[in-house]
Amino acid sequence: MLGIVDRTGRAVVSSSLNHAGVLAALDALAPDSLQAVEAEVDGADESLILHRAADGSVRAWLNVCPHAGRRLDFAPGKFLRSKAGELVCAVHGAAFTLADGQCVAGPCRGDRLRAVPVRCVDGQVVLEAAPAQ
Repeated sequence: MLGIVDRTGRAVVSSSLNHAGVLAALDALAPDSLQAVEAEVDGADESLILHRAADGSVRAWLNVCPHAGRRLDFAPGKFLRSKAGELVCAVHGAAFTLADGQCVAGPCRGDRLRAVPVRCVDGQVVLEAAPAQ
């Protein structure tokens, strides 16, 4: 894993998915931190954003702005945050709440990031299994 500190002083960590579906070690995600990981979602390799909330819960979204379909990070694994703590798209400045991925400012106001279901198991953040069809 590669550790980086963003301009707000929050830890930002990049890692790769292993074959067991583990996205990250839970203890590698500091409270209120963002982490970029790669994973297979719906049969395609995708960049994901993980966020560990102050209460310890972890959320994940595709690293894609709904406005123009571009990555949200300004460099791999480096994210911008507003003074209020929202995730900010590096290209067009859209701001997303970290509680639910809702766009609250910018060109895609009212839209939201595409959530990816994850869960914590034995100290690891893993992709939630897709329902059998």
